[in-house]
Amino acid sequence: MKRIKLVVAYDGTNYCGWQVQPNGETIEGVLNRALSELLGEDIKVTGASRTDSGVHSLGNVAVFDTETRIPPEKISYALNQRLPEDIVVQDSCQVAEDFHPRHCNSRKTYEYRILNRTFAMPTRRLDTYFFYRKLDLEAMKQAASYIEGTHDFKSFCSANSPVEDTVRTVYFLHVEKQDDIISIRVQGSGFLYNMVRILAGTLIQVGLGEIKPEDIPGILEAKNRSAAGPTAPAHGLTMIGIEFLD
Repeated sequence: MKRIKLVVAYDGTNYCGWQVQPNGETIEGVLNRALSELLGEDIKVTGASRTDSGVHSLGNVAVFDTETRIPPEKISYALNQRLPEDIVVQDSCQVAEDFHPRHCNSRKTYEYRILNRTFAMPTRRLDTYFFYRKLDLEAMKQAASYIEGTHDFKSFCSANSPVEDTVRTVYFLHVEKQDDIISIRVQGSGFLYNMVRILAGTLIQVGLGEIKPEDIPGILEAKNRSAAGPTAPAHGLTMIGIEFLD
């Protein structure tokens, strides 16, 4: 038995998120079926990040155990022949038998993209959130600086999340604009349920002047979901990648 790691990119538009569920197609479900057919075994992958419905990824990580004799580096080529065009494995390799993508120290990077212009652009409708009102980029940058560091992010976690420990470390939170797209890129030790989308929604409120940058410490201190801004739509969010530190 050997453990294989996959790096998986996908357009999440047509999926109900990563994790298998009874009410719709998921990334995990598609991978499980394709791998089981390819390898002739009952395969169940374990993902590093359970991205939400509509969220995209350039490099989510999943592992599975197999007895196949196919060389690990060749599995990606064979698997991609069985996957739909909106899911593509970027790499496959063998890892230690005790490697678990959710139990390792890692740094995850996400990017939220806002198309900030007068009219929507149809070619960017699936991977950016169109927002026609002008946003104050400098105010958003100032607010982002308060979020960096180790904090209790309970205010930025979905209210129905069962997690008890809401302390996380944000290594950086950069807000940049190129042409009509504002990119909010964040890297952290891990993220709470909907945390990145709530951060994005809060920064949009800052950009509108409805929240002041200097209000951010108070929002963190409140430890109350109602103190932060709205949850930004899923389709503007992309997982960029995961760096494993162990």
